[in-house]
Amino acid sequence: MAVSRYTRTPLLAFGTKLGTNRAIEMIRTAVSSGLISVSETVLHGNERLDTLAGELYGDSRYWWVLAAASNIGWALQVPAGTVISVPRLSDVLDLVG
Repeated sequence: MAVSRYTRTPLLAFGTKLGTNRAIEMIRTAVSSGLISVSETVLHGNERLDTLAGELYGDSRYWWVLAAASNIGWALQVPAGTVISVPRLSDVLDLVG
């Protein structure tokens, strides 16, 4: 019997942790309703959401915040020219944290 590579991976408590579906929906709703203000930037060349999050937030693990605010699925690499909505991280963490 094969051992799964996910055996030691902790399970997510969906809806209660950052980066889960519920948190993403909260961010999208807050951005679209104007509860959270955003600035916009355009991706150039080979930029990815994780590298952009690293530059903007000091931590590339917050790429999902940019994806949620920009209504992008779970993709790190999106086409050049894509407009990215950038909320203040503190506003997002106050909302979902």
